[in-house]
Amino acid sequence: MGKGKNKYFDVHGPVFWPASILIVIFIAITLIVGEPMEKVFGNIQNGISDYAGWLLVLATNSFLIFCIVIGFSKYGKIRIGGKEAETEFSTGAWFAMLFSAGMGIGIIFWGVAEPMFHYVQPPIDLDAPASRAEQAMTFSFLHWGLHAWGIYALVGLSLAFFAFSKKLPLTIRSVFYPLLKERIHGWIGDVIDVIAVIATLFGLATSLGFGVQQVSSGMNYLFNIPDNVITQVVLIAIITGIATISVVLGIDKGVKFLSELNIRIAAVFLAFIVVVGPTLFILNSYIENIGHYFQNFFFLSFWTEAYQPAESAGWQNSWTVFYWAWWISWSPFVGMFIARVSKGRTVREFVMGVLVVPSLLTFLWMSAFGGSGLWVEMSNPGIISESVMENVSTSLFVLLEQFPLAEIASAIGVILVINFFVTSSDSGSLVIDSITAGGKLDAPVGQRIFWAVSEGAVAAVLLIGGGLGALQTAAITTGLPFTFVLILMMFSLLRGLKNEYAKSIQLDQETDFKKYSERIEKLIAKRKKIHKEQEEESESNKN
Repeated sequence: MGKGKNKYFDVHGPVFWPASILIVIFIAITLIVGEPMEKVFGNIQNGISDYAGWLLVLATNSFLIFCIVIGFSKYGKIRIGGKEAETEFSTGAWFAMLFSAGMGIGIIFWGVAEPMFHYVQPPIDLDAPASRAEQAMTFSFLHWGLHAWGIYALVGLSLAFFAFSKKLPLTIRSVFYPLLKERIHGWIGDVIDVIAVIATLFGLATSLGFGVQQVSSGMNYLFNIPDNVITQVVLIAIITGIATISVVLGIDKGVKFLSELNIRIAAVFLAFIVVVGPTLFILNSYIENIGHYFQNFFFLSFWTEAYQPAESAGWQNSWTVFYWAWWISWSPFVGMFIARVSKGRTVREFVMGVLVVPSLLTFLWMSAFGGSGLWVEMSNPGIISESVMENVSTSLFVLLEQFPLAEIASAIGVILVINFFVTSSDSGSLVIDSITAGGKLDAPVGQRIFWAVSEGAVAAVLLIGGGLGALQTAAITTGLPFTFVLILMMFSLLRGLKNEYAKSIQLDQETDFKKYSERIEKLIAKRKKIHKEQEEESESNKN
């Protein structure tokens, strides 16, 4: 089926229908099989982690190294959209949208919980509490820092370059034009986009599932509402409805407004915990955590538990491998969203902006919330860790109970999670909408609503069919095949940048030659004029 167009839908059939049918089949099987699906999800996750974990570790490091090399190479001066391209958004608004789309909902869920998990169950055995706490923060930085943003930077830069500089549709297939040429418009391009849609949807559903579990825990804490799957599904329905309104309003009125609002609320929330929490500890640990992270960067980045005893191995499968697959499954969504708001930036500005600023903000958030949790735990063992181990989604609220104004802070926390939930859902809907519409930036409203509702439905079904394990399996299962797409993307982007650089050099040389020729012509004309004047003057003197 080709492209169908009406008032409510404008789809590219070979992408829209296969992706929709596969998603519906997945939802149906999960609902029909019911509880046993949790075991199935667990087996799938373990199989992929055991046999392909090394590949995800190697690939993720390659993506980060590639982006840094490209950013600081001669290609760094290339401007996305051409030499005369101008930016659409201010730098502040750009960073706000990067952070909201890329990490927001995740770091609120895991900001306290993850360092606590690594403290109680250290990946590398250590006896001293202080050493375990330091290691816990370093592994948290590894999972949420440069590697995650390196994946986003690769996809975002590739999409932005080929969409704005090469005038191709803003869809994943366009990235492969240097390798596939016109074949990107055929079945190969359709397959790439279908994989991207499914990866994006399940990556988003994972984050939305985490977010709604935390909202449910917050509502239980504040209003004693039961914290169960029914509550979570109802919350998904309500929040998806809000996200749908934002999707209908579009990127300027909806997503941009909510992203900037999120950053303001998050800044207030962060300032609150820094002031009422262990202020000096947070500031000191932030500096020390960054130092420890970079000191152990290469060891941790390439660590695969190869020499760990068999009985204690497996930690990495549940954490690092899961995160790399999660970020990869999220990368079509975040990358395309970053691409849409990054026109006019140079390659170097793009890479540095996407890698450095969001990472430093994430590290600060982790140091404030995760560090405060560790500070409390080291003084009063068990006060936070027991709650986290029992129900990870309560971690933020248990931490806030240890400080003044806990109920007000918890209410702000719930509002923030809901807002990040909405911005993730609406920006994700716009991205999937663009892919399934053949790269159009403004597809009909009905189509946007369809994908916003689909995301909520998948998140709800995954929670019903297996809880946290199902969410993690969805991310890993879709992240693995998309890893190969990203590997090819590196080669394609490099070829595209080489061609662009060669063209710009040739253009500069032609411009320089033209200027030189014009200058020579002017000099010749001037000499002729002077010579003529001299002849006229000589003739006049003779007379």
